[in-house]
Amino acid sequence: MTYEQGSGEMRVLLVGTDAALLEGLAQSFAAVGYVPQVTSTLHEAREAAAVDAPLLGVVDGELAAEASGDALAIPLSPGGAMVLFHSSGGLRPLIPPTLLRSVMADLTLPLERNRLMALAQHVQDRARMTGRTQRRTPPEQQAF
Repeated sequence: MTYEQGSGEMRVLLVGTDAALLEGLAQSFAAVGYVPQVTSTLHEAREAAAVDAPLLGVVDGELAAEASGDALAIPLSPGGAMVLFHSSGGLRPLIPPTLLRSVMADLTLPLERNRLMALAQHVQDRARMTGRTQRRTPPEQQAF
């Protein structure tokens, strides 16, 4: 199921190895009505997103720094965005410029959890307002 205009459903893909942090984020997203999915590797994330593209991808900055091409290959719904995160206790990973230009934000979690939720709402509103949501046109209405 993909995000559709008017459906109110927004899929969020959470990618990382910190299970406790990702579980907390998934619960926070589910509490406000989003549909979260958690994966631990970029490969799993690409496979999951290929089946059902999320509107927001939240990816561990360390994983993305190690394989920026894999991070950029995660398909997103039209109007979607990617956000990187790193933990507050560790060093901030060096993110390649090509990847850094492609992300909406680089957050320190869990400290900036409220900012992440605000960004998610912004992405959802932006996709709805600009009409960049997936639309399903019935076959009888398609022009040939």
